[in-house]
This record gives sequence, structure tokens and C-alpha cells, in this order.
Amino acid sequence: MDIPKVNERWTSQINEVTIGATADQGGTRSKVITVGGQTTLPGMTFEGDIPNSPVIAGYVSDVVPEWPDFLKKAIGNEINSPTEWAQKCVQEFGCDLISLRLNGADPSGDDKSAADCAKVVENVLKAVDVPLIIWGCGDDDKDAIVLQDCSAVVKGENCLIGSAKESNYKTIVAICKADNHKIISEAPVDINIGKQVNILLQDAGYDLKDVVMFQTTAALGYGLDYVYTILERARMTGLKGDKLMAGPQLADVGGEVWRIKDAVASEEILPGWGDPERRGPSWEAACAADYLQAGADILVMSHPSAIKTIQETITQIA
Repeated sequence: MDIPKVNERWTSQINEVTIGATADQGGTRSKVITVGGQTTLPGMTFEGDIPNSPVIAGYVSDVVPEWPDFLKKAIGNEINSPTEWAQKCVQEFGCDLISLRLNGADPSGDDKSAADCAKVVENVLKAVDVPLIIWGCGDDDKDAIVLQDCSAVVKGENCLIGSAKESNYKTIVAICKADNHKIISEAPVDINIGKQVNILLQDAGYDLKDVVMFQTTAALGYGLDYVYTILERARMTGLKGDKLMAGPQLADVGGEVWRIKDAVASEEILPGWGDPERRGPSWEAACAADYLQAGADILVMSHPSAIKTIQETITQIA
């Protein structure tokens, strides 16, 4: 008796999005990073093609995050300088891109000026030769000012700018069209809102083939299963032919894991949970590995040992 073939037959392909520009392309990067292009689900190479492996973007902030001391120690004194931190992410941790968060612009925090933020972006660009992902601070009004200046200083570098939401998409589209950058479209763990944001971007005249989708990431134990389902559904919808959902996907693992007590609390607070210096990076690696299987193409990560673990995982499944 013959064993029937039960392979899935997907009808479409995920968009390929290229980040960065070399000298020949009008930029200064030593290489570009391309994500997407799949015709099947993660790891299912017997059913289709996966031309581009997932990549890791090193998390860098213009101000030192409120992270546990053991994480800061693992990164080193370079955490006090965004340029040195970015260099270490590339040269020692082996990150493919840099994800730069301009947290210092937050009006409820340091409230740094657009000029200050633009200088940080310019310095980081000069310090490393990999493509950049540039985020604001999350305040729409402040980001409208900050991202305009930051986008201008990296014009032609084909950066990935984050993020476009229902509340600010017109501003982000105008910025990225003016300076030739790619866009992160953000949704609050809602596949319908994710689709709606992409519709708005398209209606504003932006090509969805230049969009990376971002569903707000959750950490293990804090809604990871729900986010996993959203990422998986979005990938399957894109593979079935929905052009509005055919973008590559990003997961901000490093920006989320270190906000939860399960990853950072001491053994006195969580008896029997083990040393947080081992637990924390394991938590980050577990989250990243899960999102790889769900369909994440770009993983933003922080802890060097977690980064190493996921680099090995990507090599095994590539």
C-alpha cells in the first residue's frame, strides 16, 4: 500500500524585504539583509522554499534600560554607550542587524531632543557596517519629530523604521517615502488590526512589499501562546494568497523578556526557580525559539548567551 503524500500546497509567497544599502546602492553598509521569500511554513523545506534564514538584530538603546545588573554585566560597560554597544553586538555577539531604540526621547523620561537622537543614530551608523532598525520612544507626537530628523541623517541607507500604527501611519509613510526607508507596521496582538494598518499604509501610497509586520511581542508566560498563534495565522494567511498579510514578521524578544519578574527575580523572591543569571537568558532563548517556529523572520535580542543559543538553532533549522 502506497503512503499518500499529505504535503501542504501553498498558493503564494511571503514578500522579500531587503534592509540596508551598500556603496553600489547609495549607502555605506558592507552587506544587506533580506528576509521573507518563503513558500512554506518554518522548517518545512520538504513542502516549499525558505530562501532566507531568520536573522538576529541586537537590541541597543540610547539610554541604559532598567534591566537587572546581571544582564548589564553580560553585555559589559559598552551598554553605557550606544555606539560601543552596537559595535559589540556586531563584532562579538555576531548580530546581523542593529535594532536601535531611542528611549531617551520619551517625554516622561529624559525627553531628549530630535537633534540629540539624530546624532546618536548618525554615530551608530558610523560605528557599525550592518543595516539598522530605528525605533522611536513610543510616544506618537514625540516620534513624529524625532523620527523625521533621524530618518534624514540616514537617508539612502534603506533602514527599517518603526513603527507605523493606526494613530501615526501617515507620518511614518511620509518620512520613509522621503528618505527611502522600509516600514515596520505594528499591531497590538490583533490580526485584524495588523491587516487594517497594512491597508492604511497601502492607501497612503506605500508599497506593502517594503513592510515588515510586528505584532506586539509577549514573553513566555505572559501571552506568548496568543502571539504565537497570531504570527502563525498571519504567515498562513499570506501563504494562502492574502497580499495584505504577506509581509515578513519581527518579534521584539529582547525588549520584552527583561520586563517580567519570571526572568529577572532573585531566588529569594522565586524559591526553586534557579539562578536568574541562567534563568533569564534561557527565558529569552525559549521565547525566541518559539517565535522562530511561529514565523518570525527578525528576532530582536539582548543577552549574548541567548543570542548564541538562537544562532545555533537557526543554523540547525536552516
